[in-house]
Amino acid sequence: MTGSPVALELRGISHRFGDLLAVERVDLCVAPGELVALIGPSGCGKSTLFDIVAGLAQPDAGEVRFDGRPVADRLGASAYMPQRDALLPWRRVDANVGLPLELQGRRRAEARRVARPLLERFGLADFAGYWPWQLSGGMRHRVAFLRTVISRPGLVLLDEPFGDLDGLTRADLQEWLGDLLVELGPTVALVTHDVAEAVFLADRVVVLTPRPARVAAEIPVGLPRPRPAASREAPEVVALERQVREALHEAAWVP
Repeated sequence: MTGSPVALELRGISHRFGDLLAVERVDLCVAPGELVALIGPSGCGKSTLFDIVAGLAQPDAGEVRFDGRPVADRLGASAYMPQRDALLPWRRVDANVGLPLELQGRRRAEARRVARPLLERFGLADFAGYWPWQLSGGMRHRVAFLRTVISRPGLVLLDEPFGDLDGLTRADLQEWLGDLLVELGPTVALVTHDVAEAVFLADRVVVLTPRPARVAAEIPVGLPRPRPAASREAPEVVALERQVREALHEAAWVP
């Protein structure tokens, strides 16, 4: 990606928890508007990398750059959706979605007015006045996704966003999210354990080694987004999934 615009760059990132080396010399570039999926075994350091990018942790070595500039204080510079939806139970759906705007200083009524068209555009208008406990798991995730992107962040971090959903709901939400992200156009980094999910959603799949996390392979997907459900069975998609699985197998043996 030399010479091309870079929205997010990790340069030689390493991080320890005491004597435990979690991440080792990770280099990664993500272009504006690109969706990159990070995949690797459980406990390999994927979420640690996200914490570093989001500013929740600082690397022991290396630096994080946004738009070509090193940034030490990264809190609030990206939108971070963790593994759980974390909806606030005392706020209705529209108020949950509008929360990031309130944190930016807007009044709650104004934040709700901004949220309403987004809820309508993405099929949630009928649920605007619901409490989170009244929603299905899939609906809760849709609301959480809209809350993540309502402020139109330049960089979105999604950490295992579908991990607790059943297979059918997961597949439906992958298609929904694929459409949403293409329409809104942020730069996205996605952590997943699911090879099919990574290939279906991403422009590029980055394979990480077992802990400490290092980049073992980068596999371009090379297919336009968003992708229809039927593309999951396409020969080129099946071949890409096989390539990612082989890279994961080989990564387990990287010295």
